[in-house]
Amino acid sequence: MTSNNQPGDARSELDAALAQCRSAFIAIAGFSAILNILALTGSIFMMEVYDRVLPSRSVPTLIGLLVLALTLYVFQGLMDALRGRLLARVGARLDQTMSDRIYGTVMRLPVQAPKRGASIQPLRDLDTIRGYLSGPGPTAFFDLPWVPFYLAICFAFHFWIGVTVLAGALVLVSLTLLSELLARKSSLDANRVGVDRSRLAETSRRNAEALTALGMTGWVSSRWQLLNRQFLAGHTQTSDLAAGLSAIGRSFRMMLQSGVLAVGAYLVINQQASAGVIIASSILSARAIGPVDLAISHWRSFVGARQARQRLNTLLKLLPVLRVPISLPQPQRSLSVDNISATPPDVQRAVLQELAFVLKAGNGLGVIGPSASGKSSLARVLVGLWAPARGSVRLDGATLDQWMPDELGRYIGYLPQDVELIDGTVAENISRYDPKATPDAILAAAKAAGVHELVLALPQGYDTPIGEQGSALSAGQQQRVALARALYGDPFLVVLDEPNSNLDAEGDEALTQAILGARARGAIVVVVAHRPSALSGVDHVLALNGGRQQAFGPKDEVLAKILRRDVTVPAVPKIIQTAAQG
Repeated sequence: MTSNNQPGDARSELDAALAQCRSAFIAIAGFSAILNILALTGSIFMMEVYDRVLPSRSVPTLIGLLVLALTLYVFQGLMDALRGRLLARVGARLDQTMSDRIYGTVMRLPVQAPKRGASIQPLRDLDTIRGYLSGPGPTAFFDLPWVPFYLAICFAFHFWIGVTVLAGALVLVSLTLLSELLARKSSLDANRVGVDRSRLAETSRRNAEALTALGMTGWVSSRWQLLNRQFLAGHTQTSDLAAGLSAIGRSFRMMLQSGVLAVGAYLVINQQASAGVIIASSILSARAIGPVDLAISHWRSFVGARQARQRLNTLLKLLPVLRVPISLPQPQRSLSVDNISATPPDVQRAVLQELAFVLKAGNGLGVIGPSASGKSSLARVLVGLWAPARGSVRLDGATLDQWMPDELGRYIGYLPQDVELIDGTVAENISRYDPKATPDAILAAAKAAGVHELVLALPQGYDTPIGEQGSALSAGQQQRVALARALYGDPFLVVLDEPNSNLDAEGDEALTQAILGARARGAIVVVVAHRPSALSGVDHVLALNGGRQQAFGPKDEVLAKILRRDVTVPAVPKIIQTAAQG
């Protein structure tokens, strides 16, 4: 699939999404400007009280100043609340813009880039960015440009007061940079180990029965404990650094305020400043270094959001937006495989080499071969999960990438080797959660798969909840429901990967009838077979060995060649002999 983004485009999708909030950021900057001007209220009020009210002993002046100050404080509170609400909406807007795109990458990751993990980490990264944008952290960056403004006022009070506040601000900025340098590596290491820890925990949960039965829980638990200790060590180191530097910053801020008071008192003693300047300069010094202190206290959140942004940018570049092609008509004539070679995603070794065959509407193909011969890999290529490294797979002459995945999925029925159903009802799983599904279409798919009577025998029939991963059904029932899901909507190409691995004799018969029924309506059916009964409903056979095509043609001819040893397919002849006798 191609992308709407130009190769090498430096502007990330996240940056583009944030750019859509430009007007909100401008408004936030405007509110910040008003807030920083209103922050002078306390300093001016205290200076006027000490320099004007107390010497004149004027109660009306005091009341007037108090009313004015209270009014400005109320207005300041409203501005601060509006700024916070705007930041929350910026985070929500980013989530609304990017959530579908990020969720799409989570769905594509296991197929197109399995080595990068199949976890929901990208969604967590988006939550991290949204959480940071919605919190108080970003306000520090809007307030930082006003630090020189407060410093200028401090210098206006007196040169040495300005120097004292400037020195304090420089020390706090140095602490911020030191926090960044010291915490970067430990934070990255902790996040990387945290991803591995979460992946192992999810794997353990999904395979709890096998791990328990095989006595592997102790080994897996030890491995998880090791990762957990590494994660906690990195997290503790990062927390210690952040807490230590934050404590130093708070202590230094109090020292600075006392220092400013001392400098102001010295200047008053020497009659170089008024008494009001002492209090006003102390309040202004706190305001001047406030944004720096806020940036330090939220530095960990900022670093986490920045790392999340980097990971998401890398992921979005790896899995670009899919091009929307012109909608093509439903295929109904042929499937052609043109000299394809294929490699699994993130793997260099080819598992399929130079396969070529053509199937017409109504054909059924059985794919046979020993283990690791490439049968399941071929199934993944035929349904578009893997793109061929060379050659092409075409439906009615069009390559699979000329359809959008969801559109192509309506024309394909796929039963994977490892069946997984989604938590919901039987009807919802059969209908592929199609919001437009009709009862007639669901019943038609169930009857085509021969599973209608089985479903009626369930406690609530088609409305029976199957539980997470189909836990309320047996393995055979899951496989038969998954077969009905594959046949839903009368797809043109039906690919079944070992569809009878968990079936009994009744299920085998239903599978054969399903294959014959699909072929009778003009569908092409491809069956990956290990058990001979799966070949009963096909008329062609493809023999694979080592990822290479050994034979293709009518079933009787290919099976006869294999039985005569004209074609070398290890470990298959006994199975084929059983099928031939059947």
